[in-house]
Amino acid sequence: MRDRNALFNSELLKELAPFTISGYDLFREVVETDGALPAKLKGLFAAVAACNRRYPALARKELDRAARRGLTRDEAAAGLILLSSLRGEGAALAFDATIREIYPPACHAEDPPRQPSALELVRAAPGEAEANFKTYFGTVPPALATLLRLAPKGADGYFLMRKGTIDCNQLDRKAAELMLIAVLASDYSPQAATHIRAARAVGATDEEMAEAILCAVPSAGIAAWMATGVLLEAPQ
Repeated sequence: MRDRNALFNSELLKELAPFTISGYDLFREVVETDGALPAKLKGLFAAVAACNRRYPALARKELDRAARRGLTRDEAAAGLILLSSLRGEGAALAFDATIREIYPPACHAEDPPRQPSALELVRAAPGEAEANFKTYFGTVPPALATLLRLAPKGADGYFLMRKGTIDCNQLDRKAAELMLIAVLASDYSPQAATHIRAARAVGATDEEMAEAILCAVPSAGIAAWMATGVLLEAPQ
């Protein structure tokens, strides 16, 4: 069962612009139902895009819908991992709070207090970051070449956080790339082109990428498609 179209709450739109609501409802149908992508993943993508756009209430609604469709807490944490590297502490901690609202920890009176787990930091081996950039991007992008030259610890940090985004979450590589596309679409960012190429390399279809981009529409409007959908037509 689909959620009620949120724009139906606008009496002005209902009175003056039924076409607007009807058109938006079609976008919502794509995002909220199984299609090329399962609805639970599209709910997650829409939630992360909404958090990126600083719409916490919308992010909570989207993540709640994804949870009701079967998204687990660990799968939801993939959005936290992505926002940590792509959009920094503020967005990441906001999404962490949203996850804790939707997936409250199980607690029993007889359980002993949980001790925080020890954190073992990882470090990149010499040359590992540069080699990874060449493998992933085909070359070292100019911005990363400058970072390697002027602040090599920053380059290692970029490598490790990107590795976490792609490799260290409960979603598979294709889903992780599709979520990156959705968030970049919500910012109308041309960087989405890099992840469209990467998504294709791990088996994503154009239909799957189109649905991922449309997950940005609830928080960023149809401009998200106009800025990013055109990148699907770029030469492969």
